Amino acid sequence: MSKKQEVFISIDIETAGPIVGEHSLLTIGACLAYTPEVEFSVMLKPTTDQAVKEALEVSGLSLEQARKDGLEPTEAMAAFAAWVAKNLPEDSIPVFVGLNAPFDWAFVNYYFLKYLGENPFGFTALDIKALFMGATGCSWHDTKSSSIDKRVHPTLKGDHDALHDARYQAELFRLVYKLSQQR
Repeated sequence: MSKKQEVFISIDIETAGPIVGEHSLLTIGACLAYTPEVEFSVMLKPTTDQAVKEALEVSGLSLEQARKDGLEPTEAMAAFAAWVAKNLPEDSIPVFVGLNAPFDWAFVNYYFLKYLGENPFGFTALDIKALFMGATGCSWHDTKSSSIDKRVHPTLKGDHDALHDARYQAELFRLVYKLSQQR
């Protein structure tokens, strides 16, 4: 059995709160980690009226805006799955990459399984924070994006827009992965 090529896809989301299934996934931003100009972005209609005020304030989104401008979750997730498939060379697999990937992956996984019945990323994700910790031997506390930035000096910054943050995270991933190869 030959090893499949891995296609690293940087993904960021914004939600109406921290609880999968109780709070809605509102936006998804994604880009190929090594070709960040190949990107995807979508807003989803909320599936519930429950929201945490602070979560909405951080992203600047509102449930009303998402109701008006978002796609139905089935349509949004189908579009995302199609984008992933379109950007995979033959005999390759997508790798979900995120900064605090467990949070983002949990929502994306739930929505893929609930609305499409399968997740093209499978049941795993690559977390940039964990990669950085392994590459540098730092403490978990020092895996905040601000600490990572001080070490690898990205040109981009996060701003809680899912697509902008996906691009920023793609740059962080490339820099941290390069750092990990120097050990």
